[in-house]
Amino acid sequence: MEQKKIDSLALPRKKQLSILETLNSKVDVILVIITFALSGFGLVLISSAGIARSMAVYGEPYYFLTHQFLYGFIPGVIAWFLFQHLDYRIWQKFAFPFFAIAILMLVVVFLPGMGMTVKGAQRWIHLGFLTFQPTEICKLALIVYLSAWLASSKQNIQGSIKGFVGFLFILGLLGGLIMAQPDMGTLGIIVVTACVIYFVSGARFIFLTTILAGGGFLAFLMVKIAPYRMQRIMSFMDPSSDPQGMGYQINQALIALGSGGLWGVGLGHGRQKFNYLPEPVGDSIFAILGEELGLIGCGVLILLFIILAWRGFIIAKKAPDLFGKLLATGITTWFVFQAFINIAAISALIPLTGVPIPFVSYGGSALIFSMAAMGVMLNISKQTRK
Repeated sequence: MEQKKIDSLALPRKKQLSILETLNSKVDVILVIITFALSGFGLVLISSAGIARSMAVYGEPYYFLTHQFLYGFIPGVIAWFLFQHLDYRIWQKFAFPFFAIAILMLVVVFLPGMGMTVKGAQRWIHLGFLTFQPTEICKLALIVYLSAWLASSKQNIQGSIKGFVGFLFILGLLGGLIMAQPDMGTLGIIVVTACVIYFVSGARFIFLTTILAGGGFLAFLMVKIAPYRMQRIMSFMDPSSDPQGMGYQINQALIALGSGGLWGVGLGHGRQKFNYLPEPVGDSIFAILGEELGLIGCGVLILLFIILAWRGFIIAKKAPDLFGKLLATGITTWFVFQAFINIAAISALIPLTGVPIPFVSYGGSALIFSMAAMGVMLNISKQTRK
């Protein structure tokens, strides 16, 4: 009698096996290796690419490397460690407050005394002892919020007009604040990432088609409104038309990539970082990679992102719930698409956008939130179905 009572309180065998499989899952080792390989790749490249400007501006050769290591890599590893041990489902509960904080930070950028303008763009918050870019927080916040919203609704918001309008409102609110900075490259990454999440959640094809058509029209208007964007497109079409003006950066990038050849001129021996190529530790770091490590070095970096995409989408496919699936899909899309945009722009395949390479380009806040996002995805990998 007692045994029957115990059996009746026990979980069904199928449920027991499912829980055991989840608990016995291990972290994705390949993704861990990719995370630190990309971050290490970035530190090595920054140490070489930043020497000239470090000496010119700060009087020391490794300012950018030291700053990236102390204020990007170290806190990033801490965030990565904490988030991979924190159950990803907790983000579903705090998705809205996280998103609201990200929106508030985008507003703070425009407050006198707190927002900082660099080269005509107001994208940074300056707190005296700390400077960071709120759009890096917004990328992760939007992914978390959209994933939670689309996964938790008991109604079919993915296929309803109400859900479509809500999705457009979220994108419009975030997009308006980002374009006021302005930062069209980041907006493009956010829109594509959001649309991929929306599509994977089960959105109707007509909704996605409408978004793409409307987005294309808005992009056309933004190019017409700002003459410098049209100049970028013209320099992309014919880089030699204005080699000392809008075509300067892409011409110098192509010189760097071309002079690297197959094996490169050697790490630390590149010339373009010596005040020829703008932003050698930031947007143009791929050109420095091509010059110093050649086609082989570029191929290794691209391969790392291909492996990241492979592991990330496998984690999404095997995630234990819809929230985990959308979260892993969004994070993977963010990293891979942003890397593609930078590499394609520096290679003159698309117009220049000013978008950095995740994990690799200089930027402490970008590295911290990239590492944190990777920690979230690793926690999902621990709980994936076998």
